[in-house]
Amino acid sequence: MAVSTERDALLDRYDGGAAAVRAALAGATEADLDRPDGDGWSARAVVHHLADSEMTSAVRLRRLLCEDAPVIAAYDEGEFARRLHYDVRPVEPSLAALEAARRTSSDILRLADDATWARAGTHSESGPYSVDDWLATYAAHAHDHAEQIRRALDR
Repeated sequence: MAVSTERDALLDRYDGGAAAVRAALAGATEADLDRPDGDGWSARAVVHHLADSEMTSAVRLRRLLCEDAPVIAAYDEGEFARRLHYDVRPVEPSLAALEAARRTSSDILRLADDATWARAGTHSESGPYSVDDWLATYAAHAHDHAEQIRRALDR
């Protein structure tokens, strides 16, 4: 089935996201982590954003799977960065959170049946939001930010 093949490819991409981030960070010094990219985000801040986003996404997925037609709330990424000290915290705990959230979510989705994949809710900013929408978003997310990290590190 074409949908299953597409999902498998997205799940594989999702599974590789944390490794892509780690690879982008390879060899970076503490000073390198604080150098901003062209948009003002440092590699350090991007890693913390990824951790918070992944923990949020893990809850979003679970709500999609366990609640009927949930409303998935957006959040203010800039406010998270300011209030959660993205500029000074060490990155390793956030990398571990990114990896753990992805692993547990992937494990759940790899066991999903057709009824599970059919579940959906509504995102407060973008409207209808299915499990497939969730996967498409987060399959790309860490890879996109790995590229942002490489730009911030001038690689």
